[in-house]
Amino acid sequence: MAKLTVNNYDELAARLGEKLGESEWLLVDQERINLFADATLDHQWIHVDTERAAVESQFKSTIAHGYLTLSLLPHMWQEIMEVNNLKMMVNYGMDKMRFGRPVLVNSRVRLVATLNSIENLRGVCKAGIKFQIEIEGERKPALEGIATFLYYFE
Repeated sequence: MAKLTVNNYDELAARLGEKLGESEWLLVDQERINLFADATLDHQWIHVDTERAAVESQFKSTIAHGYLTLSLLPHMWQEIMEVNNLKMMVNYGMDKMRFGRPVLVNSRVRLVATLNSIENLRGVCKAGIKFQIEIEGERKPALEGIATFLYYFE
């Protein structure tokens, strides 16, 4: 699916209820998990101790932090949609967010996004993006919810 380009509120509003796109698949390897652990100071063994996880974890491998999976959303979102004529964009909140499956090390994930809601708040575009972060080869998503962004168009 090609990257969607939006230039103003009306162009985005015309896509209400539509699938906006899918990102490319992204590898979640042990290096990425370790760097996230260092950045967040969350070094729980299920994430970083490969030897222990192979023996003691029900998954028989390390798993990505749930918040690492969530933190990949902005990168993958940029692969789906380009918004032109912006002064700025602000993350407003998350709703109905659920972690459905753990992301095992060396899995690939991608974002699938749908425009769930849109409002014009006195010139500010409030867009609710229903998202799923899928794991390649798995039926159940790693993470799903609704991300709300505020777009300040010029």
